[in-house]
Amino acid sequence: PSPRSSQPIGASEEALRCEIQELKQKDLALDQEIAQLLSEGYSLEELDKHISLLHEYNEIKDAGQMLLGKLAVIRGVTTKQLYPEYDLELSD
Repeated sequence: PSPRSSQPIGASEEALRCEIQELKQKDLALDQEIAQLLSEGYSLEELDKHISLLHEYNEIKDAGQMLLGKLAVIRGVTTKQLYPEYDLELSD
């Protein structure tokens, strides 16, 4: 049985209400952030482009991290030990 099935119905309903409230607050915060950016002169198209570029960057970074991890396993070292060899900062 799943953990939720052992909870009383009222408890799971309350948890859902809390989660819905948190999501509503996040939605409001994001709307406020978008309004702030728009007031600073950004356009929705520009924001969409930045988001798209960030997704692409993260995918490339994830692939690089995966390759570094595999190389570290092959060499029997930690990923951290490879960073200087490839002129990478630990914050990269």
